[in-house]
Amino acid sequence: MAKKVITFGEIMLRLAPNGYYRFVQADEFGATYGGGEANVAVSLANYGFDAKFVTKLPTHEIGQCAVNSLRKYGVDTSYITRGGDRVGIYFLEKGASQRPSKVIYDRAGSSIATASRDDFNWDEIFDGAEWFHFTGITPALNDDVAAICLDACKAAKAKGVTISCDLNYRNKLWSKEKAGKVMAELCQYVDVCIANEEDASDVFGIKSSGTDVTTGKLNHEGYKDVAKQLTDRFGFKQVAITLRESISANDNLWSAMLYVDGESYFSKKYSMHIVDRVGGGDSFGGGLICASLNGYDPQATIEFAVAASCLKHSVEGDFNMVSMDEVLKLAQGDGSGRVQR
Repeated sequence: MAKKVITFGEIMLRLAPNGYYRFVQADEFGATYGGGEANVAVSLANYGFDAKFVTKLPTHEIGQCAVNSLRKYGVDTSYITRGGDRVGIYFLEKGASQRPSKVIYDRAGSSIATASRDDFNWDEIFDGAEWFHFTGITPALNDDVAAICLDACKAAKAKGVTISCDLNYRNKLWSKEKAGKVMAELCQYVDVCIANEEDASDVFGIKSSGTDVTTGKLNHEGYKDVAKQLTDRFGFKQVAITLRESISANDNLWSAMLYVDGESYFSKKYSMHIVDRVGGGDSFGGGLICASLNGYDPQATIEFAVAASCLKHSVEGDFNMVSMDEVLKLAQGDGSGRVQR
């Protein structure tokens, strides 16, 4: 029987101009769906897990479109509560060369933001589950949703479920001070913390010495120290830090570090030409969860997670449309991109 994984968060309607058109140029927008924890659920369903996504969505047709977008890829939507008036929207303008991508949110008053603690029976939801994943985006929506996240963490912990959290700080949703306070309480329950080079600094004021995200300069020793500080503060079993070196909006170097039991494991580094970077961190989280549940050792785990995320950067949309075999092939050394016949 496939291992059961629960993710909880918001799935949104993504509206994006075709190709690299700017918002002000666009006469039409392509419509797809995505959101941090939903993206992780799709990755895990693709890898063969029993992935269940929990949220609240309207009963109308657009809400159903969001549900169908998950069902299409094998995600179990049976724990989605229906109600409220709207699906959150985000607009994406793809960056190119030295012009960065832009995201504009239109998510105020979305169904998940109007959810109450009574909407979710966490004891039932976590029955038989092995893993629970959420991100820092979800409690940032409002105090009620933060309280629901806390309920979920307590219920998962009571059932012995492993809990992972991607810090995913979004300054358009809340302040650093509020994020630090709320996430500090939630992180008391977290086993596996996922962050990037900015999250630990923004949320908890924990910084890597000798690193400048604007120039792309990375210092491995500094990240070991960040992971150690996070572990010492919250008792995490693992800390995974993604290391993005931005050459331009189109070209990045991509690697990561996994910190376990005082040891640091660094992945190989990929040179990526980006098709779509939205969901890149989520695909990393999905890969990390997959490798962990499959019992991979720390080095194999971080290699799988980084390879999965590297491949996501070549895929349009939020969801990572890759298979276990494709990720393993890249993680084990075949990054040629040659045609497979």
